[in-house]
Amino acid sequence: MIRLGRSWRASLFTICLQLIGCGNSKAGPTQLLAAGAAPDSALEREPIEPLPKSLGASPEHARLGRRLFNDKRLSGDDSVACATCHDLKHGGVDGRAHSLGVSGKLGAVNAPTVLNAGLNFALFWDGRAATLEEQAGGPIQNPLEMASSFSSVLKKLERDADYVQTFKKLFADGLTEANVRGAIADYERTLLTPGSPFDRFLEGDKAAISEQAKAGYLLFKGVGCVACHQGRNVGGNMFQRFGVFGNYFKDRGNIGEADYGRFNVTHNEADRFVFRVPSLRNVAKTAPYLHDGSKQTLPEVVQVMAKYQLGRSLDDEQVSQIVAFLSSLSGSDPNEAGAL
Repeated sequence: MIRLGRSWRASLFTICLQLIGCGNSKAGPTQLLAAGAAPDSALEREPIEPLPKSLGASPEHARLGRRLFNDKRLSGDDSVACATCHDLKHGGVDGRAHSLGVSGKLGAVNAPTVLNAGLNFALFWDGRAATLEEQAGGPIQNPLEMASSFSSVLKKLERDADYVQTFKKLFADGLTEANVRGAIADYERTLLTPGSPFDRFLEGDKAAISEQAKAGYLLFKGVGCVACHQGRNVGGNMFQRFGVFGNYFKDRGNIGEADYGRFNVTHNEADRFVFRVPSLRNVAKTAPYLHDGSKQTLPEVVQVMAKYQLGRSLDDEQVSQIVAFLSSLSGSDPNEAGAL
């Protein structure tokens, strides 16, 4: 990762905003779109794209993956499933600052949402998994989470005749660690949440979001949030230091190993306090916020990010506008959308 001085970073924010159409011209495409104009030409320059309806996952594999995702036998003591910490009815999270694993053990970080995870370029806050298949094995083997091993999991599943038959039907080599990982990953690829008010707005529905949300979107771009939160997943496609314009961790205190972020993976000092930028899709449903789960509300976290990532102070009206925009990013429940 290239490291630049503060003045260069500020310049890059300005350049990025100009390149994606977020300048100050009074009648640019983004301003026209926010005002409700026809999106045909303007949408090409918008930094955020609507979610796809599908990522091409095998429906048969995904159905098997859904069963595994909800199966507590994947944990060491049969008490915790993937769905325990990633509840689809609550934004793909569990609402805790730190999730509880087997025997009530407390996790080190806030559980990220599983919704739209198939669009992230890396998984976990520190980006240690490059694929969903790789990620699927992490919690199973983490002693603070599911505290199991694949040898133990496979032995349990081999005693289930239906699992054995289904794996034989779908995979040439039957029930294996790789196929368990693959099935869970294919299920997670179906957990898309298309149809958010903001996506409908981008696609031409002028009334899909409020005037407050439109103002919030312009502000989101104008102050620089969009430099890290853009694309289909409104984030999830880069690493960034937490504390570009201030020392969040010094101010918060009680710095622990989990706060080191990407450093724990690369052991490169330049990666200390660097994290995968989270997606903002469905963010209104995924409190608490940040990797440490320390902020309970969207207004709180907007102020934190403005201060430490942008070097700005926002007034209450500006915060309310950005929160209105963020709230418009909540899409359909994957189950209601008939993903499987």
